[in-house]
Amino acid sequence: MADTAAQTYATHRRYVPLYHFVAPILFLANLVYATVQLIGAFSIGRVIHVLTAMALLILYWYARAFATGVQDRVIRLEERLRMRELLPAESQGRIPEFSTGQLVALRFAADAELPQLARRVLDERIDDPEAIKKLIVAWRPDHCRV
Repeated sequence: MADTAAQTYATHRRYVPLYHFVAPILFLANLVYATVQLIGAFSIGRVIHVLTAMALLILYWYARAFATGVQDRVIRLEERLRMRELLPAESQGRIPEFSTGQLVALRFAADAELPQLARRVLDERIDDPEAIKKLIVAWRPDHCRV
């Protein structure tokens, strides 16, 4: 079920404790254990254990990277469509100038605030997503984050 609590810059990040904190520690502990075992007594089985532990860490990293990459692509499309609806006609030609990072940050701006903030981001060349998020006054929550 989606979280319906109010969202702000301070509370917009989503952490899943088992994924973000427990899993990496377990994967890293497995790699350390496998490495110690390999150093203690070399064998092909222990080399395979170290390689498997490394593969698990790589898989853990890319599972998150691929999911957020897809999410960013969807947000980019969604925000470009939203901007076509909300920006004045004279500003719509500038939509392609936004980077993915800028669009990801601007998704939190409420509809009424978006046209002015979008113009400011482009005119002042604000590229840092965190800086953009901090400029938002009327926060539009995103409870569908990965």
